[in-house]
Amino acid sequence: QLAVDDRMKSERMKTELITNVSHDIKTPLTSIINYVDLLQKEDIEKEPEASYIEVIARQSARLKKLIVDLVDASKASTRNVKVELVNMDANMIAEQASGEYIDKLMQKNITLVTNLAKDRAGIEADGRHLWRVFDNLLNNAFKYTMPGTRLYVNTYITDEDGSVIRDLKKSIISEAPLNISSDELMERFVRGDSSRNTEGSGLGLSITRSLCQLQHADFNIVIDGDLFKAVITFAYCKEPQEDQDVDQTEA
Repeated sequence: QLAVDDRMKSERMKTELITNVSHDIKTPLTSIINYVDLLQKEDIEKEPEASYIEVIARQSARLKKLIVDLVDASKASTRNVKVELVNMDANMIAEQASGEYIDKLMQKNITLVTNLAKDRAGIEADGRHLWRVFDNLLNNAFKYTMPGTRLYVNTYITDEDGSVIRDLKKSIISEAPLNISSDELMERFVRGDSSRNTEGSGLGLSITRSLCQLQHADFNIVIDGDLFKAVITFAYCKEPQEDQDVDQTEA
């Protein structure tokens, strides 16, 4: 019990440290981003000044995203995140999130193939956090999928062991060899791109797993050679109206 209490205290202290330091970094970073934005509005075309401003803008935006990821990963892992579960159709979220990435995927000649369940895929989830889950997975797909291949986003309803579950699947063919296990990929700061030629913090999948757990969903990764699959499983939920109709019929 003492060991558990010490571990929990240590986790809280790490969370507070990350949150406080991130807050202190965000204040000057916000000023940098604002002043860079003002410089960009001046339409400076003289080289190399224009390219310098572009580099500062890109790297400051990257730093801002890293800080946000650090705070989110810390909060999600300690369950210090507000979650509001509501009944929703996961098909709609999957379709909207996929639509946001169509243009970006086309830039790398990646074909997006969406296969959604015919029936309403009812789940209980937090729309904001579920959107973040899809955004993390699709962003990974954009960065790591081999150009000229296909990205699949599937949703379907299955019945296993007498319980109806909801399953989302994303599969990609990695541009680089995946010489790493699925468990290692979900650890913090671990990336499939060992050469680190692509931008990223290595926190996306860790945040995704924590957010899924907060929504009572299972998140698993399957690696088969260079084929990468991310599977999210929710308990199936009928529409509230359906439950009301049943109650009225029984009455």
